[in-house]
Amino acid sequence: MNRRIMALGLAAAALAVPAMASAAEPAVQPRIVVTGEGEASVAPDMALLSLSVMREAASAREALDANNAAMTAVTEAIRLFGIADRDLQTAGLQIMPRYDFTNKPDGSQEAKLVAYQVTNTLSVRVRDLVKTGEILDKAVSLGVNQGGNITFVNDDPSAIITEARRNAVAEATAKANTLADAAGVKLGRVVEISDQSFGAQPMSIAAKAFDRAPSPAPVPIEAGENSYRVQVNMIFELK
Repeated sequence: MNRRIMALGLAAAALAVPAMASAAEPAVQPRIVVTGEGEASVAPDMALLSLSVMREAASAREALDANNAAMTAVTEAIRLFGIADRDLQTAGLQIMPRYDFTNKPDGSQEAKLVAYQVTNTLSVRVRDLVKTGEILDKAVSLGVNQGGNITFVNDDPSAIITEARRNAVAEATAKANTLADAAGVKLGRVVEISDQSFGAQPMSIAAKAFDRAPSPAPVPIEAGENSYRVQVNMIFELK
């Protein structure tokens, strides 16, 4: 009898625990989730150039020697524009054979090695945008015959990103207020916020621009503005 009473008591206690835990759980606070986007623009203060020299010769050694001579002349000339060593970086060096392919009567192809191509790519950071066109013209006249991509950036975009972030929070808050007002409720405190930043899109000059002979006037360059966009997600409690 005592064992039966004890078993019933334990069963009742086991059932009471989840009931008590459920009663102790706080009610879910009503919330509203919104997304806001903010954008801010600023003129770039630096240009990133990608300049390549390609030379071809019967042997890899001859092609490399010719390429070295041309790239050395380009690099030395760029330094004369006040470009510091820290703003010059070799971005790639390729040595590739070039073959001529001849179709044979049996449908196969015969490959004949005709030359070696050496391509050296130099990345340049131009901090004085006024010099960008002159640097491009000089580089082409000294042997640059590939590349030409230009990316306009900001050395330190933190301030403009902060402005975009403030604009995004303001838009998200305005959305939340509008939704709450339409629903006849009031906003409470912010319980969660997260953001995602999107950098400026690069602007480029096509590589074919280097196929023409250099003109007396510098390459016309328009830097425009860089736009930075921030997206924020905010969660508000409802009173």
